[in-house]
Amino acid sequence: MFCRNCGKEINENASICLNCGASVKPVAKDSNSMAIVGFIMSFFVSIAGLICSIVGYRNAVNGNADGKGLALAGIILSAIRLAFDLFIAIIYISMFIALISSSVHGPQALLTLDFM
Repeated sequence: MFCRNCGKEINENASICLNCGASVKPVAKDSNSMAIVGFIMSFFVSIAGLICSIVGYRNAVNGNADGKGLALAGIILSAIRLAFDLFIAIIYISMFIALISSSVHGPQALLTLDFM
């Protein structure tokens, strides 16, 4: 086996080149725990999943860890879930306002939409 840095022949089991000191074996990247946590959290708590997935994505882009695809999936799922939750909240709030208005203006206000 030969060193990629200086080209000298080195031992097959060497982890560094004795001639130039360069690392011979590629360094394995760490697993990206933030990407994993963000992906899982995107199913349960969308805002926490979004934050963790963004941090995991930045770690993957900077080359500190693997998991770029998993982090991106977590970002997408969290964003979709957050939009869905917001939509449902708007529906519930509008139903609550209509219910309160009908109790104040009578049941006919719901039929005529004359409560605003």
